[in-house]
Amino acid sequence: MSSILTNNGAMVALQTLKSINKDLAQTQNAISTGKDIGSAKDNSAIWAISKVMESDVAGFSAVQDSLAVGESTVAVASAGAEQIVETLKEMKQLAIAGQSETADFAKIQADMTEKAEGISAIIGASQFNGVNLLATDVDGNGGTSLTVVSSLDRVGAASPTVSTIGVDTVDFEANIDAVSNLTAITDAASAATAFGELETFLTTAIDGAAALGASAKRISDQSEFVGKLNDAVKSGIGSLVDADMEAASARLQALQTQQQLGVQALSIANQAPQTILSLFR
Repeated sequence: MSSILTNNGAMVALQTLKSINKDLAQTQNAISTGKDIGSAKDNSAIWAISKVMESDVAGFSAVQDSLAVGESTVAVASAGAEQIVETLKEMKQLAIAGQSETADFAKIQADMTEKAEGISAIIGASQFNGVNLLATDVDGNGGTSLTVVSSLDRVGAASPTVSTIGVDTVDFEANIDAVSNLTAITDAASAATAFGELETFLTTAIDGAAALGASAKRISDQSEFVGKLNDAVKSGIGSLVDADMEAASARLQALQTQQQLGVQALSIANQAPQTILSLFR
């Protein structure tokens, strides 16, 4: 039935055009922002998941910073420990040389003293950001270990928890710095005594350097893992909210065509009352 009061065709065409315009606006927004889901109204469930994941990404960035500082701190201590090992090896060679009756004992002892002072200097200088893993007091506050934030763990809907890696001091200050009290080399017998003492110091230093090396490797591996994990989470967020630009471009062209057809359909529908009037002419 035709009516001049109600134009059903125009109403249908108008609703269709509104729907097309809405989809067109969403598609244009997706192309301009690069996101299919940019706010909670687009898809509240996916948006909420993405925001939780984004907060984890921020947390992983903080973890990476902590690991970087920890890695540098341990690397400095490890370098110092390895240098001390080399110095003790040199002192051991001097002690061996001193066991000859024809050795210049005064010269050997002077070299020993210089190297012992060098070890003390290395221990004091092997700090990073105020933390020295070769010292008895690691941080100047009575600390005996370095705590490095290593990961952010989340299980289900529970709040995330922080995991840490602990690196204990090797305490060269107490265990190695005493080399300054090494038996003075004045003859072959005292050189032999000093040799035995140096063997103990060297074993302790090697064990400490090895422990620091193991800690450095663990932190380095964890840093690499967290970096990969961070990238994977970012990729996951992208798959949830990012727009498929190829599909969006094709959809934009299709919607623009539909919009043009919708405008034409509405124009035709609006001409229907004129057709009714022509019946009375």
